[in-house]
Amino acid sequence: MEIKLFDSELKVMEALWREGDLSAGQLAKLLKEETGWNRNTTYTVIKKLIEKNAIERVEPNFVCKALVSKEQVQEQETMGLINKMFDGSAELFFSSFINEKNLTKAEIDKLKQIVERLK
Repeated sequence: MEIKLFDSELKVMEALWREGDLSAGQLAKLLKEETGWNRNTTYTVIKKLIEKNAIERVEPNFVCKALVSKEQVQEQETMGLINKMFDGSAELFFSSFINEKNLTKAEIDKLKQIVERLK
């Protein structure tokens, strides 16, 4: 299941991934502190996420529960970027990433370990 999330929706999801299940009221309070959103803005974003099946509303107290994991969304976003900007080539994406960044020896060693585990 592919779900395209906008930045505002990701803010709600980040809160749920970090804090666990929260009531809509708790989410509204948290996002007011973090982003300055009013309650209506938060409730509108929650409604959109419910429509996208990214979260579900559980009674009592309108508790919001994430239906997709952060890892699922990260993978979808990464694959979307690779498909859009690198013609679906993970090799081109990776090459571009490491060529544009001044990596430390520790980061290079960590990447080598990751590649070795893939073999």
